[in-house]
Amino acid sequence: MKVWNIGSERTTYEVQFAFSPLFEAALGIAVATYEQIHHTLEQPPAHWRELIEALPPAVQREVAYAKAHNTWKTLLHLLHQYRQQPFAELKSFLGYVRQLPEEELSYQALPFLGEAQQASRRKAAQGSSADRELLQAACRSHLFFERYIAHITSVDAEELRQHLLVLMEGWYQAHIEPQEERICRMLEREIAQKRGMQEKLDPEALVEWATGASYPPEPTVTRVLLIPQAVYRPWTVQADDAGCKIFYYPVADENLREQIDPYQPPQTLVQSFKALGDEQRLRMAKMLAKQELTLQELTEALQMAKSTVHHHLSMLRSARLVETSGTRYRLRSQALSQLPLLLGQFLDTDK
Repeated sequence: MKVWNIGSERTTYEVQFAFSPLFEAALGIAVATYEQIHHTLEQPPAHWRELIEALPPAVQREVAYAKAHNTWKTLLHLLHQYRQQPFAELKSFLGYVRQLPEEELSYQALPFLGEAQQASRRKAAQGSSADRELLQAACRSHLFFERYIAHITSVDAEELRQHLLVLMEGWYQAHIEPQEERICRMLEREIAQKRGMQEKLDPEALVEWATGASYPPEPTVTRVLLIPQAVYRPWTVQADDAGCKIFYYPVADENLREQIDPYQPPQTLVQSFKALGDEQRLRMAKMLAKQELTLQELTEALQMAKSTVHHHLSMLRSARLVETSGTRYRLRSQALSQLPLLLGQFLDTDK
């Protein structure tokens, strides 16, 4: 069959950065109320219980409300409603929430489910039960959106507003304000590092380097917003907005330290070279560069014990050089191509 392509070339997205300690606060509330993943985080489960117990009783009640209804999601939605820069301080964000008309507050609280659902999103915020049901039907498989939509469209807007104000102000004053300067310096170091590579990497490679996951362009997404965070490490949290994909990605290890040692290599660079510093793992990398292979296929080709091959693959995966697709392993070629740039950035004598 002959095909004549009269379409436009594949285009990619624009990458933008945003940072604010307010994101750290909202994500802190999110993770503190999501007990199921506490064992996967860098801080132990007891840490999150202690954070909640340290809050005044009135704020603890709002945290319990957020846990029941996932209203931390509302805070994140509202934090995205800036024009040029994210809200830099708590006062400006609280002022924004206070002045929002009730319908607009409900609309901004409802999740973005795609352009096709935007009209229903607006009508649901106005009180249409039929449109609320349409939104819920569009996200049946989501972990909590169906229940969240039911709550946002039924709760009194002023009750929601007061809840958000007390929750955000209480959490921020207790857990962000005492270390606000340190958090801001950390986020500034992270953003400076990533922006330093923005001219050297194409948008998709930049997103993959920052988040550890590839994100191919989608037809309706023209912008990717990268927001660094430390509170949810090692997780990257993904969200959607109109025309935009949002990644709250973990701050790099080297940028967590208050004192920067210019001779301390980034952990990702160390892991990558350690993973490649073995003859058998280099063999695997070349095999996977040619085609995707299963564990069994690699075991047979290398004539090694399956447990040994699995160990080597685990090291390559930890270094983010190999990923899985079902039962098959494949090389992350883009991650390999970034290594010379990362090494060059580390060796830069001007830093």
